[in-house]
Amino acid sequence: MIKRYYFILTLTAVFLILSSVIYLVHYLIFRDIHHIFIYMIGDLAFLPLEVLLVVVIIERILTRREKQNKLQKLNMVIGAFFSEIGNHLLQCLLEHFYNREEITSHLHVTASWTKRDFRRATDVAWNLPISVNIHTLNLIQLKEFLSRRREFLLTLLGNPSLLENDRFTDLLWAVTHLNEELEARPSLNSLPDKDLDHIAEDITRMYDHLASEWLDYVEHLKSKYPYLFSLVLRTHPFQPYTSPLIT
Repeated sequence: MIKRYYFILTLTAVFLILSSVIYLVHYLIFRDIHHIFIYMIGDLAFLPLEVLLVVVIIERILTRREKQNKLQKLNMVIGAFFSEIGNHLLQCLLEHFYNREEITSHLHVTASWTKRDFRRATDVAWNLPISVNIHTLNLIQLKEFLSRRREFLLTLLGNPSLLENDRFTDLLWAVTHLNEELEARPSLNSLPDKDLDHIAEDITRMYDHLASEWLDYVEHLKSKYPYLFSLVLRTHPFQPYTSPLIT
């Protein structure tokens, strides 16, 4: 323990000795111990206030600003993920859910949504009652889509900014795991029912993460980038009709 804090202890001792020497020089020159103690006590009285200003207030302001900068960079990464992978998965998988209408009723984001609406939808998204029609889902196309983006996924997983967001990291792992499950099978034709059920569970788990992270990202766009939020409102799959055109 002493070795670990050796530098700090040494630095503390050096400054204490230096301070004592300066006070000694002051006394030898002016021969006024009373004056020395007046200023010493005054400095000690101001020390708690100085700690409050520097350590508590200023440090918290700098930490908050740094956190906001990291969050901004993270949202850029999340935006790239949804542009490249997430939006496609949200739409193509939704088409093969038995209870599609129930899901869209919870996730149909509109321009009038408030923070409370987003929070309520996110709570639902974490436990979406998904029922997958695995027999109509083209697993070969899904496998090819994820395989083409495997390098992109691995690049995101290596991004140090993602360490600040465990939920998004879990989403990337869920997508990567589904890709590995599909890649591990030499053929996706005529799979046993138990195997199909297992893949359906992987899709359900991934979609829970996907939907909740999508809601967080859309809420961020609504508050920071209204022009991007406008595009999302026109193109997201949880509505009866989608079109990028403004009519």
